[in-house]
Amino acid sequence: MREDLARLARMRDLAREASDFHAFLDAVLRLDWTRDNARTHELRGSLEALAQAVYARERQGAKEDEEERREARVIEAWNELHRVRLERLVGCLAGPLPKPEEG
Repeated sequence: MREDLARLARMRDLAREASDFHAFLDAVLRLDWTRDNARTHELRGSLEALAQAVYARERQGAKEDEEERREARVIEAWNELHRVRLERLVGCLAGPLPKPEEG
């Protein structure tokens, strides 16, 4: 959890510093979402959605009601990334199931 909080804080900083969205996304994809980023490509769709939500939240000034929608979008994108990442993790840890016996 500590690592994820650090990644999210870094994403906020990167969103404020990046020259454009593509530079931001490139940096986000290098934040070690998987060990040595070996399987980060499997999370790309979810990471892009989270990056878009964070970038919009940090870069676009808004009225209070728009800020709430942007925050909700970040939370939704984070939940989806977390779900996909856990699916991949469980898939990595699960051994193959034995074939059922015919009988």
